[in-house]
Amino acid sequence: MAALSGVIMVLWNLLIPEIFGLTSINFWQALGLFALARLLFGRFGGGRGKGCGPGFGAMKGGAMSEKWASMTAEQRKEFICKRRKFGFGYPFGADHFDTTQDDGTRKED
Repeated sequence: MAALSGVIMVLWNLLIPEIFGLTSINFWQALGLFALARLLFGRFGGGRGKGCGPGFGAMKGGAMSEKWASMTAEQRKEFICKRRKFGFGYPFGADHFDTTQDDGTRKED
């Protein structure tokens, strides 16, 4: 953690004052930035080999995977439509997930 804080301090002091006109930071400020970034964007435990974080990889062999496998095509479509109402889905209208038939071919609208 100390080594990473040192790297953060050096990179900050080389780049940020030149680019944004901000002041240089010391080791303890770099350590604080590192801790803040880990709290906001990741875990302190490292988490190597566990996917991108909590929630990612949850479909592999979990309860949701079993539930999805037991759903009919109509139930899956209803589930996806409910999620869309709350803002989940692919951006820019590319969410054609529910327009595929069971054999993998695309339905015509």
